[in-house]
Parts: sequence; C-alpha cells; structure tokens
Amino acid sequence: METIFAPWRMAYIRGEKAAGCFLCRDSLREGELVVCEGDSGFVMMNRYPYTGGHLMVVPYRHTCCLGDLTPVERLELFAFQDLSVRVLTAAMSPTGFNIGMNLGKAAGAGVDDHLHIHVVPRWVGDTNFISVIGEVRVIPEDVAGTADQLRPLFEKLRREVCG
Repeated sequence: METIFAPWRMAYIRGEKAAGCFLCRDSLREGELVVCEGDSGFVMMNRYPYTGGHLMVVPYRHTCCLGDLTPVERLELFAFQDLSVRVLTAAMSPTGFNIGMNLGKAAGAGVDDHLHIHVVPRWVGDTNFISVIGEVRVIPEDVAGTADQLRPLFEKLRREVCG
C-alpha cells in the first residue's frame, strides 16, 4: 500500500464547510483569493493549487453546462483566460500552461455543478523528486501571497489589453 502525504489538505478536511457552492458566495468574491472581477465572472486563486499561481476563471452565474453560458459570458471567460496567461507570464515566467475544465464528477470535477476553468502555469522540470517519489506537491508560496502579487498585474494588464 502506498502512503501519500499531503498535509496542506488537513485544513480543508477539518475545516467547517460552508453551505452551498463556494464559487457562488459573495464573500469569496471580496476575499483574499479573488484577483480580478468582470461583469460576467471573476478570476481567483485555487486554494489547493496544483502549482504556484494556479488560477480559476469562474462565471458568476451558477451553471454546470457550457451550453447555458451566454455569448457575453463566454467572451469574458475566454478573455480572462488570456489575461490570466499574460499576468502569470509577467509575474512568474512559466514555460507553459495547462488550461482546462473538468465537466462532471466522472471527469474529476471537485465542484461539478458550477463550471470553472483552470489556468495552471508550468515550468520544465516542475515535477521534482518529491512529486515523483513521495507523491506530494510542494507549493513554495502562500496562495494569499501569490494573490497579492498578481492583483496589481491584473489591473495593469487589463487596462492595457482592454482599454
């Protein structure tokens, strides 16, 4: 039997779970994890990231179906993906990105009734011996600290890109 150590998960496991969808709560949008807001959605840090800088692009409207998104929502969510890549490139100099969605529980969605898009910066060699041997990821920076670093870049680049 393999043992996987992921001590960062304990705060989540033991913590009190809020009722309802955590992506819908107004308090989250004003919280430390949100780095950019628009008319149809927002960008936030992933509290339990795959790598440092792991972002999620989320529509305000609670839906699990791509087909339910309006053209305006789709356009802004895609624009936020582009903006996220630009911000992360400026802030962290990744050498690649994983961008994707897990639609439905069978696809691995942790939140399967509120769609969201993951934007994950990657670097050559970012899977080190700890991940390979110990099956544990080491995130070298606090998520809130990364949010503080990214927020001003989102404001700056959004003005430059969107006018």
